[in-house]
Amino acid sequence: MAIKIGIVGAGGMADYHIQGFRAGGAEVVAVADMSAEKGKAFAAEQGIPAVYTTLAEMLSGSELDAVSIITPNKFHKPLAIEALNAGVNVFCEKPPALSAAETEEMRQAATSAGKTLMFNFNNRARPEAYAMMKYISNGDVGKINSCQAVWMRRTGIPGFGGWFTTKELSGGGPVIDLLHMIDLGLYFMGYPEPEYVLAQTFDDFITDKAFKGPWGIPDVADGVTDVEAACHGFVKFKDGQVMTLRNSWAEMTKREEVSVTFQGQKAGGMVQRLFGIDGMDDTSIDACELYVQENGNSVNKDIIVERDESMGRIRSAQNFVLSLKGEEAPLNNIDEAVKLMKIIDAVYASAEQGIPIKIEA
Repeated sequence: MAIKIGIVGAGGMADYHIQGFRAGGAEVVAVADMSAEKGKAFAAEQGIPAVYTTLAEMLSGSELDAVSIITPNKFHKPLAIEALNAGVNVFCEKPPALSAAETEEMRQAATSAGKTLMFNFNNRARPEAYAMMKYISNGDVGKINSCQAVWMRRTGIPGFGGWFTTKELSGGGPVIDLLHMIDLGLYFMGYPEPEYVLAQTFDDFITDKAFKGPWGIPDVADGVTDVEAACHGFVKFKDGQVMTLRNSWAEMTKREEVSVTFQGQKAGGMVQRLFGIDGMDDTSIDACELYVQENGNSVNKDIIVERDESMGRIRSAQNFVLSLKGEEAPLNNIDEAVKLMKIIDAVYASAEQGIPIKIEA
């Protein structure tokens, strides 16, 4: 019998989730959106039989094995816990929640319910990441001593005054929104235990309309814009590994870059996407490279993989279904999510207080 999934939030990412769920052999049987009109239009477009305006209605009206949560960040925790308490597995968009404390509540709910809780850390599901992890898992890289996690934009503010720029709803700006490379770097490094974080945020350009991105949501004239535009930081781990991070929506750089570069004891490597002028276009460039010393020579190896314009979003959702069926190992887990959010909490705390922040276990 096919796994039955309900969608919470008929937003832009829902299409990727649905494609991935169906690729894994699941059925998408319901959608819930606070806008009944939007939900009905989305259901008709996607061929989804049932439409609701709340998760509670969907849980009582449809037989579900799992739900997919695609809402503003503030609602991730309460919706996930509501679904878990109802005995339903959860696939949640990033970030996990607004803080590590909220994510810990989600972990406790998943443990108590005995259900799976996974997150759409989709860059782990990119072909480049799959390929690189084979080298890391095989021991070709050795221990990764240092890593540089970058997602920087020149003009990429996702609207002004909407939920993205309202800290109460989003939890922050590009640090929490573009956390993917921090997560991917941690994934490559084996998710070590963080010890200290030092970071600085910048709010230059955060209200400058010239730095608005080509995607996001419409401006809200009387809305709130109280998040950072950019952040630079440093993380030291308990075993001596280190990571630098750079996240920005609006920063004076040449072009949008999404990358993880690392230096291991046996080899270095990089997974990178340089975006085009308007997101994904013919001028965007993908790279997956390994750096080694062979026969006294410095050798740079290109790892050739299929191009994935979805950046792993479809494959990530497919993995959720296949992991529920026991056919694949899950690409992420709640313990890693808690650790990631502790780092993000410490980034914001360090920037606010102007001091290094020690992360407690």
